[in-house]
Amino acid sequence: MTTTETTGPPEEITTEELTAELQRRGHVVTSWDQLGAITLEASGAVTSQYRVGLSTDDGAPTIFKVSFPPGCRIEAHTHDCDYSEIILEGSQKVSGKWLHEGDIRIGLANKGYGPLIAGPDGVTVLVIFANGHWPAVQIGAGDGSSLGLDQLRERFSAAGQVD
Repeated sequence: MTTTETTGPPEEITTEELTAELQRRGHVVTSWDQLGAITLEASGAVTSQYRVGLSTDDGAPTIFKVSFPPGCRIEAHTHDCDYSEIILEGSQKVSGKWLHEGDIRIGLANKGYGPLIAGPDGVTVLVIFANGHWPAVQIGAGDGSSLGLDQLRERFSAAGQVD
């Protein structure tokens, strides 16, 4: 994969292409635009994802960049692995506390939090999961619909998931 000057947006790269290039060269240079994104129907959040190392390695850290629209509410949930979230732009209220650009939240597996509410200008976050066990686990009174799990699992590989 080489970088060339173009006038249009970069061409998306598939997980298979990324993995093949990584195995061939040992490293890959890409971008969020090349990784592609999906918009979650339930919340309007836009997200991209990649794994550190091979996409087939369930033990590899998994990175998500997510942009939530203003006022977006994601119900309380947890994850089956440790994670960290960095606020890149905007603000977000998590479990009643406002977080702002540059704030870092560190969480342990199976410890619930939420709801998450995007601030008036929305919020963009980088979420780093310790491994491929990233899918949210709904907790509390919510029905899980704001989590967008079906769409996320369909697009992004998760540990224990059959593709």
